[in-house]
Amino acid sequence: MDLGIAGRTALVVGGSGLIGRAVAAALVREKARVFLAGRSAERLAAAAAEVDGQTGILTLDTRDADSVNAAIERLIATEGPIDILVNTAAPPASSLDPSRDSDPEQVLDAFDAKAVGYLRAMNAVLPHMRDAGFGRIVNVSGQNAFLTRSVTGSVRNAAVIVASKSLADAYAGSGITINVVNPGFVKPDASEIGESTPDQVAALVTFLTSAHAAAISGESIAVGHRTPGAQ
Repeated sequence: MDLGIAGRTALVVGGSGLIGRAVAAALVREKARVFLAGRSAERLAAAAAEVDGQTGILTLDTRDADSVNAAIERLIATEGPIDILVNTAAPPASSLDPSRDSDPEQVLDAFDAKAVGYLRAMNAVLPHMRDAGFGRIVNVSGQNAFLTRSVTGSVRNAAVIVASKSLADAYAGSGITINVVNPGFVKPDASEIGESTPDQVAALVTFLTSAHAAAISGESIAVGHRTPGAQ
């Protein structure tokens, strides 16, 4: 299936991560022009080489609005409009301290690193997308948004979903779509119920950036069985 995004410019924030690399590779296969963004130029360069050797890189820190805005303005000035934004940049759930799960400081830090970081990136590209009359934004959140086992995980992921829905509604009819993909456990060799592979996550993300998904916006879609064992 031709997804209709050949020649489109895509920015994958968190592009050196497991999911980010898979998304970048999927977009490259659809002949999109892909740039990977993140804090470490060295890690980004290694990821870009792994994807196809032609993928560009952009250093920025999603915790810093000035860093995000300046980097994205530079990219647009040199490469033209950003048509597709995929946000995957966030510390993995395994990096959170279970003993501090309801500690307000950890919750605030995780909220800023993920939900607010995604919001900074969206705010930087949305005015340009509106002017162009086209845009696809996909935010990778997680199924912890629907579970009560982690206060920190629930808050940061649920906030991504709420912010994305609010912005999707605000930009309805503009040619811009904003959706959320919620993986469960992501493993290269996923075999258990509820798990998914990076490529499976990337397949859904890539479809949501496509011409065929133009009527899908404001949605939150699970990858991997959302409630293992439930009928």
